[in-house]
Formats: sequence, structure tokens, C-alpha cells
Amino acid sequence: MCGASPTCSISFEALVKNPLNIFHVEVSIEDVNDNSPTFRKAAVDVEIGEWIPPGTRFPLEVAHDADVGRNSLLTYQLTRNPTFSLAMKETPDGSKPEIILETALDREKQSSFDLLLTAIDGGDPVRSGSVQIRVNVTDANDNRPIFEQERYRVTLREDAPPGLAVLNLSASDADAGTNARITYGFGEITNKAHQKFVLDTESGSIMLQEALDFEETSAYSLAVEAKDGGGLVAHCKVEVEVLDVNDNPPEITILSLSSPVPEDALIGTVVALLKVRDRDSGENGQVSCELSGEAPLLIVASSGGSYKVVTAGALDREQASEHRVTVAAWGQLRYSVPEEMLKGSFVGDVAKDLGLQLLELNDRGVRIRNKGRTQYFAVHGKTGHLVTAERIDREQLCRLVEKCVLRCELIVEGQMQVYGIEVEITDINDNAPSFREAEKELRLSETTALGSRFPLAEAHDPDLPRNSLQSYELSGDEHFSLAIQSAQSDEVTYSCIPETVFFRCPCAGHSIMFSTNICDESSAFVLLR
Repeated sequence: MCGASPTCSISFEALVKNPLNIFHVEVSIEDVNDNSPTFRKAAVDVEIGEWIPPGTRFPLEVAHDADVGRNSLLTYQLTRNPTFSLAMKETPDGSKPEIILETALDREKQSSFDLLLTAIDGGDPVRSGSVQIRVNVTDANDNRPIFEQERYRVTLREDAPPGLAVLNLSASDADAGTNARITYGFGEITNKAHQKFVLDTESGSIMLQEALDFEETSAYSLAVEAKDGGGLVAHCKVEVEVLDVNDNPPEITILSLSSPVPEDALIGTVVALLKVRDRDSGENGQVSCELSGEAPLLIVASSGGSYKVVTAGALDREQASEHRVTVAAWGQLRYSVPEEMLKGSFVGDVAKDLGLQLLELNDRGVRIRNKGRTQYFAVHGKTGHLVTAERIDREQLCRLVEKCVLRCELIVEGQMQVYGIEVEITDINDNAPSFREAEKELRLSETTALGSRFPLAEAHDPDLPRNSLQSYELSGDEHFSLAIQSAQSDEVTYSCIPETVFFRCPCAGHSIMFSTNICDESSAFVLLR
């Protein structure tokens, strides 16, 4: 019911009438020791070379116990053997068993060892599980594979498509021939992780093979092994964080409805109880709720995502025998597009993100209400896509603000649902750096000392830093050099420095070019005389 969660409970709403009210009830489920520790495999082969020195540690498979708390605390025992002993290694993921080689190996005397590793839980009565460990002694392969990192961290949006390359792992082995041939495989991972990810045994590429769902699982831990042709194994951990996408619309459930209501009902009388829920998390799960329509009613937030519709004024049956109102709930959709996209360019699939079929979209009526005078976005009637209605210039809209966001609302008329939409406009390198003046004159006398500095004007680039100014250079004359000086305030100044002594004749002047470059080699130039 609750998996590995340390706490487990069932919650429900209790409805009480006369007076009408609602109570939240939560029942805690306590764990009993009804599960034995289990290993993923009944038998494990461990390859150890005869050259491995005593004291070397070899990680073993960790047992799993479906119980929680004290009932899942595991201790390990290893059958007595003078050649091996058992030790526990403390890691950020908990204690893990390892066998330690106590004496030197000689394959010619003994080529294998049979050991039994037993996991014992902390319940009462105790339960245990075992795995057979067969240690095979191999001939000299004196280099084990090495991963570039012990731990990799990857983030994936929950709407990432199956078939997406998640990470390309690479391990190296200093040996040659078959001892250097590396194959990859998953170590100890959950069955759910096995369903979501697949690992290419030859290339080390991890692929997504099944759609993710943040609301179901927000993170995966993948243990990966790299084994060379001689049996030596390297281990690394891949931590996959699933990012929430606003893919669930708010849901409104009527828990109770009182109809008819007496006309002498007091102000504040509860007419209806509603439950509003959004399965997304964080900002994506925030929901607002409001009433629309002419009626002396008011919606009031209650605990646990509940709302009450109450009377806000006196009722008069002779003036109005019934009142019709609409409850609207709205969440938030977020997209990101680069600036300068053509009119009609794709922004996001709002129909899919809201769970609406195209026929429903047309029948219920959907429109975009932009915040501001300019209509930047629209909904394509045939595809249900949010598209650009105008060309968007980030520098014109947001100037030097690093994060440029446009906001609008998508209104589903038939359901009276309103969804806030935020579209981040990302920067592209659409502006070249420029100087205020195309030409600048510097006056130097014959007595100018070598190393004197003559300040130069800075260039300007309205793009964001990654697309903005990167470097300056001076070209066209060997008699001058460019000096760059940084101040404590992070201000950078640029100066022209004469490198030789000048005589007015025979050369009465010099022309050099001062330019600035950005990362994609867009440049601006100013001529110095």
C-alpha cells in the first residue's frame, strides 16, 4: 500500500449533517515484521584475480526488506573462511556489505571459494535471507575499469519521450586485448527503474524506454557496473531526478450540495462543499477557485483543498426562486521559446497538457486572453497548439532583465476553467556588439613615454551575457598593444599602449583596428587614428 514510506496512512472525509460540516480523518497503518530480507539473485559470482593484494574490498549485493523501521534494519553474516572476512561500508545510501581478502590467492592451489552471505532483520521474531557467493580466482588482469565519475546526476522532464538518450557512460581500462573489453550492466536497481530505463551493454548508453510520471516517482537511483574481459568490475551510481511538468488539470468534486435552501437561511450558511485537487506539485499544483454569476453566494477556502459555497446575503424566493453559478478552477502552464520566432510558431501543446481532445476543445470553446495590449499568443483551432501571434523581441520587451516572461490566460468556456500561462522568452544572439563612434582619434606626442595608456571606448551588446561581449582585440599595427585592466568593482577598462618610440617623420600617423568579439564570432570595429 505504501511501499518503502516510513509512515503509512489512509485519509478520508467524514460528512456530518445538521449542522452540515466536514471532518478530515486519517488512519495510521503500523508495520509488522511479515517480510524476510531477500536478495535479487540466489547466487552471485565474484571474479578476483590472483594478483589482488590482501586487504582489497569487494562490494556485495544489498538485501531488501519490504518492511519499514526497525523491521527493515539489516545485519549481515558471512560463513567462516580464513581467506575472506565481512565488513560494512558506510555510504550516503546506507551501509553496504563487502568481503575483504585476508590472504593472498593462488589459482593453481584453489580456483574458487563458496561463501554464504546471510541478511538478518531487526524484527521480533527475526527473519533472514541468504545468497550464495562463488568467488572465482582468475589469472592476471592487473587493471580494473574506471568510470570518469563515481556518481552522475541527470535531470529529466516527466514529459521526456521514450527513446531519449539519458546519459552516455564511459569506463576505461589500461589493459589490452580481451582484458580491456568492457561491458556494461545494471547492478542493484528497483524493478520500476528496470521498466523505465535500458542500458546498452556495449556502448554504456542509458536510454529512456517508458514514459515518466513525476507524481508516481520523482527520482531514480541506477547502479551501473562496468566489467572488463578479465572479470574486474567498476561501479558508479546514476541519480536521475524527474522534473515536474504541469500536465494535470485541476479537478473539482462536489462533496455535498444542499438544495433547496430556505429563504430565511442566515448569512454564512453552507450551501455546497467542494474538493479541488491538482496532482502536480509545487507551483504547478497551486490552484485558485472562484464563483462566476449573479448570486448572493460566496466561495470560501477550507482545509485540505476544500472549499465551501456559503450565502453572502439575504435570500428572497419571491425575487429569485433559484440561483445558477459556475465554479471555475485554474492552474498554471509553463513553456519556453526563443525570441524572434516566426508568427504561428509552436509554443506548447495546450490540448495535450490539459487532457482535452480536439473535438472537446472546439465544442467547449477555448480562447487566449493576453495581459497587455499586444496579442503575442493564440490557440491553433485544428491542432490545439499554443502558437505565436506576433514576432517577439526579448531585448525590446525586457531590456536587461535576465529572465523574460510573458503571461496570458487560457479560458475554457464550456468548463469555466482558467489556466494561467507563463512563456519564458529565451535569448538568441541576434545583436552584434557596437561602438558609439565608428572612428576615434588619439593624439600622441614624440615625447610620449613607452607604456603610457590611452583609454578606449567600450562596445555595447544588448544580448544576455552568454551571447554578449566576450573579448576585445587590437589589430593592424605592431607599434601598439591592447591592455585590459580589472578593478575591484569588477569593472574592466581597455587601453591602447604605444610599444615603440615615435618620430614625426617620415611617418606622420598610424591606423589600427580595435574590435570586439562574442562567442559566435559576431564583431564590431572602430578605427583608431
